[in-house]
Amino acid sequence: MKKFMDKDFLLETETAQKLFHEYADKMPIVDYHCHINPQEIAEDRKFENITQVWLGGDHYKWRQMRSNGVDEYYITGAATDREKFQKWAETLELAIGNPLYHWSHLELQRYFGYHGVLNGDTAEEVWNLCNEKLKEDGMSVRNLIRQSNVKLICTTDDPVDDLKWHEVLAADDTFEVQVLPAWRPDKAMNLEKSEYADYIAQLSKVSGVEIKTFEDLKEALNIRLDYFADHGCSVSDHALEYVMYVPATAEEIEAIFAKRLNKEDITKEEELKFKTAFMQFVAKQYHKRDWVMQIHYGCRRDNNTPYYKRLGPDTGYDCIDNYAPSAQTAAFLDSINATEELPKTILYSLNPNDNEAIGTILGCFQDSSAAGKIQQGSAWWFNDHKTGMINQMTSLANLGLLGNFIGMLTDSRSFLSYTRHEYFRRILCNLIGGWVENGEYPDDEKSLKKIVEGISYNNAVRYFKFDL
Repeated sequence: MKKFMDKDFLLETETAQKLFHEYADKMPIVDYHCHINPQEIAEDRKFENITQVWLGGDHYKWRQMRSNGVDEYYITGAATDREKFQKWAETLELAIGNPLYHWSHLELQRYFGYHGVLNGDTAEEVWNLCNEKLKEDGMSVRNLIRQSNVKLICTTDDPVDDLKWHEVLAADDTFEVQVLPAWRPDKAMNLEKSEYADYIAQLSKVSGVEIKTFEDLKEALNIRLDYFADHGCSVSDHALEYVMYVPATAEEIEAIFAKRLNKEDITKEEELKFKTAFMQFVAKQYHKRDWVMQIHYGCRRDNNTPYYKRLGPDTGYDCIDNYAPSAQTAAFLDSINATEELPKTILYSLNPNDNEAIGTILGCFQDSSAAGKIQQGSAWWFNDHKTGMINQMTSLANLGLLGNFIGMLTDSRSFLSYTRHEYFRRILCNLIGGWVENGEYPDDEKSLKKIVEGISYNNAVRYFKFDL
């Protein structure tokens, strides 16, 4: 029996162990998509206790606590941090097979030096150990990033954001890690939302453009795109129900936009026509600026209406959506590619049933402008567990070039989540090592080193053209 989460955790063969320990584990981290707060990096925040680090805003953990019958008082309510931690420890004990079990213990090992097991009985010991450790200067946000060997971080930022904290960090010579903004214009696109007119007024103010038409909106967005580019941004991100393609005339789009500015209701078809036009516009702007377009889709959000009204979005009530028409994804990409303005694009679907469809779509739009110009993103959200990662990488290998894959990202709000890169790299090395030991790929150290180091770090640096 193997020891629990030892140095060869998830590494089942000698080849896997060699690939991880000699190559993958030594590579730095580029976190090209996350949701951490740049202000906390700029101010070099220190946390008072492990609950602040682990449970503040982590809807992954909140879902599991609810699954364990924990009252909301101990999850998002007014319970003390110590009480919340106890409930999480009691829940974790039952999370066999869940990635949270592995992530939590990797974080305890790497950042706190704890190699035991967290459960209801050991919660007091772990609480005291972690909180004592958090008092050390080496556990500040910046030092957590440093000890994780992170070289660059892309946050997630709205077009109206002033990027103040990015400016502070860029001017600070004492912190060597690049923290760049990433453009997330969902609020400018989601015209079906009740607050849309208010958001457009806000965008008008920061852009200096009085937005009365769709053409005005495009002008305002271009001004903000330039502002973001001046702050080092070269990455966008979009959260879509699915990648739609419902074309319309310019006159139709203007009429739809005018209706929403007047706070009139629109049909679902009108919504999709507008969003298609919006995405076509921004995609071409990304191509013009040599930015990367990330598209996350396949999520049905805020399903529990009473708790959505009580707690708001991103609180653990989202699920996989079963509607993701691959024909529309291909048609959308083709509509941009028709004028040779398709930017580098990363597609993430929350539905694992889309893996093969994405794998075939990628091959339709690759060209010599970039190796792996169209990428399948790493196993996302409900899929970033062992099985999901293996399935995503196996599908990509079957249908495309796994060696050009840009690898893992945290997609997290936690400064301890960089262990997810280790988790991913162990699974990657075990998958490749298994193929080698089974005679499916030669034991060619030079080629294997290139592939593993590429997927771990080098491919992302090249793909995004980061200056590292």
